Amino acid sequence: MIDRLAARLANLSGWRRRFLWLVSGAVAVLALPPFFFLPALPIAFAVLIWSLDGVKCNKGALSAGWWFGTGHFAAGFYWVSHAFLVEPEIYGWMIPFVLLGLGGGLAIFPMVAVWASWWLTREIIGRAVMLAALWAVAEFLRGHLMTGFPWNLLAHVWAVDPAPMQFASIIGVYGLSVITGLFATLPATFIAGRAGRLTAFAGIMIAVLLWGGGALRLALVGPADAEAAVSEDLPVVQVVQPNIPQREKWVPELQDQHFAKLLRLSRRPADMAPDRRRIVIWPETAATFFVEAQPVRRLQMASVLGPDDILVTGAPRTYPRDTDEFKVWNAVQVLDSTGEIVASFDKFHLVPFGEYVPFRNWIPIPKLTAGRTDFSFGPGPQTLDIAGLPSFSPLICYEVIFPGAVIDEANQPDWLLNVTNDGWFGKSAGPYQHLAAARFRSVEEGRPMVRAAYTGVSAMYDAYGRELATLPLSGEGVMIHPLSGVYNHTTVYYLWRDILFYGIVTFLAVLVLGYSRFFKSLKAAV
Repeated sequence: MIDRLAARLANLSGWRRRFLWLVSGAVAVLALPPFFFLPALPIAFAVLIWSLDGVKCNKGALSAGWWFGTGHFAAGFYWVSHAFLVEPEIYGWMIPFVLLGLGGGLAIFPMVAVWASWWLTREIIGRAVMLAALWAVAEFLRGHLMTGFPWNLLAHVWAVDPAPMQFASIIGVYGLSVITGLFATLPATFIAGRAGRLTAFAGIMIAVLLWGGGALRLALVGPADAEAAVSEDLPVVQVVQPNIPQREKWVPELQDQHFAKLLRLSRRPADMAPDRRRIVIWPETAATFFVEAQPVRRLQMASVLGPDDILVTGAPRTYPRDTDEFKVWNAVQVLDSTGEIVASFDKFHLVPFGEYVPFRNWIPIPKLTAGRTDFSFGPGPQTLDIAGLPSFSPLICYEVIFPGAVIDEANQPDWLLNVTNDGWFGKSAGPYQHLAAARFRSVEEGRPMVRAAYTGVSAMYDAYGRELATLPLSGEGVMIHPLSGVYNHTTVYYLWRDILFYGIVTFLAVLVLGYSRFFKSLKAAV
């Protein structure tokens, strides 16, 4: 029955075949956050691989990869349209162009991967293995070229549970994407006789091994809250999630009201010891004013703090000015109980068209975020050291999605902080996809992660990606939890970065090409 289905798919042509590739690419999105329907991956990739048997030329293989990729990215990034509906009278007309451009543009990466796997080998087992490796290579390139966009990687499907995520501490998220690719492609080899059935079974067993191996690691390190017995010595993190709609955030008449809500949610809970040190965290640009220029508001912010507390907030920053030219940065600023700014960090990985417009002289459109001036770039990852507190690496918005680029190697932090405003994306899959990427950084770097989101999802993870606390999407509230006591857990990925990923890809390529050459020689001899 499966053989007949594979044959029928291979015999499709014209628009039916292109439509099949488009839909199967979209189906693969169901395995990603927030759905986590893992069987969608082997189903979608089986359709792609079987249909490739009917492709006879380079153009057909390129078409297969492009249509599959377009369906995958258009469905996976549909939520981007929400950002253009915050001010629909200005940006609404851009939605179809953005979705088609984003889906079709990003599809170039899987297009090349699919074509190369088809061109290098015609044996279905070899093609399946090669496609898994090349898909991960395409993800790696997508994460680095043209400022990079490593969103919705195959490995993110394992964010459904911390156990299978543990392998990212060794091979990183790109290495885990190779393994995930094998899980996605190998079941398609079921139609290739006994060897194919064994290979397909091996693909299914990947999920079992990932879960089992990860669960073993977590069992060996103990419960997530194992440090609770000494938590009195740890500062308490108090994350404020105001849940103010994006279209209301910058309305001048509502600024005092929004600020009052932030202050109210930042007060010390009545049942908390008065001498317990707190780290109060506000999300990205929660302070919608230039903090340096507002001494009265700084004192109001300090009024909710105890003598040893600090307040960390996202805010626009203009001072000090390096030149006479007006500049503004998307920043994180730290205030002490006197209202003084004791540390600052400027975002270094800006969102194209969201925070600045590339080639502005040739592209005369406004950026999505408030204000007419483009944000300036910060210098890079930075560790903030506040007296008496564990040091941390601040990451603003999607800076957290970049593997291996979230800490200052020369001054390592104890924990990671991600402040973001996902209110741009409404009640959609976008915030959950962003959350999954952030969670992987805690596993890779072996450091706790605190995430403060303007409208959710806010969360805290330990150094193994296990959830300690959370606030739901589109909910107002406060998340209070002691900062995890596991710091500077040196992982293999931290030491070697993507070297093991390169090694896995190289090994699989040599294996497949050698396998294909062996069978060609065997057939020629016969």
